[in-house]
Amino acid sequence: MNCHCHVPASQLRRLQSVLNAAARHIHRSSRYEHITAMLQDLHWLRSPERIDFKLAVLVYRFLHGLAPRYLSDHIQSVTDSNRRCLRSSSSSQLVIRRTRLSNVGDRAFPVAGSRLWNSLPHDVTSAPTLTVFRNRLKTFLFCQSFPN
Repeated sequence: MNCHCHVPASQLRRLQSVLNAAARHIHRSSRYEHITAMLQDLHWLRSPERIDFKLAVLVYRFLHGLAPRYLSDHIQSVTDSNRRCLRSSSSSQLVIRRTRLSNVGDRAFPVAGSRLWNSLPHDVTSAPTLTVFRNRLKTFLFCQSFPN
């Protein structure tokens, strides 16, 4: 799995364990049955993709003026930072800030959010509404989570 959030593996395992227990409870199955089919049936994302989903929705809300105002100082579009006319000036890419501490700085919203946004396909990031964006993003992440 390619998690952009840089959450420690121990915390991801704990969160995934809770999600697995909830899926088993809904399906009324034992803890020894394989969980993948249950998660697919419920159409639930695994924990790394779930975190990416929440982060990407927050970035989308920010870019479309639907997020809290205090986030406006933390994310910058490539088009706003370029003074010259470049090919990237017409893209929806975001500037990824440099950090001094990779273990803490890379987890910060401006860095993790920008890095995740830039890794999403254009058909997802170009969604006209939040509902369409959420649907496309969930489908994209679900395919990453369960590649078959």
